[in-house]
Amino acid sequence: MADSSDPSRLRPAPADARGRPGFYEFFAGGGMVRAGLGPGWRCLFANDLDPRKARAYRRNWGDGGELTVGDVADLTPADLPGRADLMWGSFPCQDLSLAGQGAGLAGARSGAFHAFWSLVTGLARVGRAPGLVVVENVCGTITSRGGRDFAVICEAFARAGYRFGPLVINADAFLPQSRPRLFIVGVRGQPGADLTSAGPEAPWHTPALVRAVAQLAPDVRAQLAWWRLPTPTAPRAGLADLLERDLPAARWHAPARTAALLDLMSPAHRDRVEAARRAGGLTVGTVYRRTRPDGAGGRVQRAEVRFDGIAGCLRTPAGGSSRQTLLVIDRGEVRSRLLTPRETARLMGLDDAYGLPDSDTDAYHLTGDGVPAPVVAWLARTLFEPLLGATAPVVACDMG
Repeated sequence: MADSSDPSRLRPAPADARGRPGFYEFFAGGGMVRAGLGPGWRCLFANDLDPRKARAYRRNWGDGGELTVGDVADLTPADLPGRADLMWGSFPCQDLSLAGQGAGLAGARSGAFHAFWSLVTGLARVGRAPGLVVVENVCGTITSRGGRDFAVICEAFARAGYRFGPLVINADAFLPQSRPRLFIVGVRGQPGADLTSAGPEAPWHTPALVRAVAQLAPDVRAQLAWWRLPTPTAPRAGLADLLERDLPAARWHAPARTAALLDLMSPAHRDRVEAARRAGGLTVGTVYRRTRPDGAGGRVQRAEVRFDGIAGCLRTPAGGSSRQTLLVIDRGEVRSRLLTPRETARLMGLDDAYGLPDSDTDAYHLTGDGVPAPVVAWLARTLFEPLLGATAPVVACDMG
């Protein structure tokens, strides 16, 4: 990688006649942050470790040289061109999630945050500190290791001279998917009074988040901003609206497999299915297999169904986590199948022009690891651009 001590070797930022704000996207995956920011922003640099995700990134965004494939720990500030208005890092969640082993930021995967933040501070040392820095991860970050990991991240923002504010945003405000995530947004300089509130505001500042903030050191808490965000009002599609139609028979489970799934349900969940079957018409639900207490001191596998028009949180196929199953009840017939890759992309707010990997497994991994594009678009419009004083419109999910 380039030598950051030699200014002559710094990568120049591409000129932009439109004056669009520029961004770096780390842990970029297939570029869903880029999709959400849209053509009102320009990508200066992107990075991901996974060559399969890199292929998807280039399939959608071309090979203009923005993407560097490799470990974030191998990068230096000299590898990053120009000065970014926004530096985004959706660092790995495995050590912070409920499915992890509790290693938190000390873990080999989620610990990539430290390498990312080393670039933030390194850019500041050479006079190229990004105007905004955003990190995104699972809500388990708030309580990981008794709140210590959340405190480490907040301290990093404060020590680097950023006013920062944490937010919990669920994608279900924009898409038919329950996907709550923690976003910490930091800005250099003093934000406008109209963008902050005197204290926490629901739903963006959850009780768990407020408790974690209260445990921060006083000097760190002094740098905290409670971001004031409007309530999303745009109508949201339902799960059934995003499903692919006329799928081949091979996509559907055999009747015996559907029956076995129903047999795993408790009486209450079977009653839900039966009520939907008797109602006639089309009803779409999602099913997860979970291990629950059996009432006799043991554990039993159960299938749990929801018919609220919202999918559960998309996950990657790795790690042995349960795959989400669709239960489709149409005119009394009950059938089941997995979500298709295209359906998972739609649940992340990606339009059908977005090119998915050819392998279903790779596609599920890509979408299950991503950031919902409409959440990014909404944050850009309501917070990032006002903080930067930008006026360029943001168009979500434009692949141009």
